[in-house]
Amino acid sequence: MNYVATDKAAAAIGPYSQGVVSGGILYSSGQIPLTASGELVEGTIADQTHQVFSNLKAVLAEAGSSLGDVIKTTVFIKDMNDFAEMNEIYAAYFGDHKPARSTVEVARLPKDVKVEIEVIAKVNS
Repeated sequence: MNYVATDKAAAAIGPYSQGVVSGGILYSSGQIPLTASGELVEGTIADQTHQVFSNLKAVLAEAGSSLGDVIKTTVFIKDMNDFAEMNEIYAAYFGDHKPARSTVEVARLPKDVKVEIEVIAKVNS
């Protein structure tokens, strides 16, 4: 296993890694809307979703992967009423690529954010 760490995304705020590569697959930790400097992006679901994707792209790049290599995503959303707006942004980042996805409404997320997303992606060696 290789641990993924980049300073272009928020550092892990607990006993975990930004991602782990094993067998040519990246398993990312859930990314929340924290900037690389650790500042919480407040605001709308759109603002937070854009920051989450910024973090995901940084972790993917550090692992030698990209959004086009994502196999599966899991989206944790605080309020399913925000789903349509989040989904529009999500779709724009993935374009024609359609990874498998689960979306779950949760009672609470770290730092009371509105969205957290994790990915599983192939790594290009």
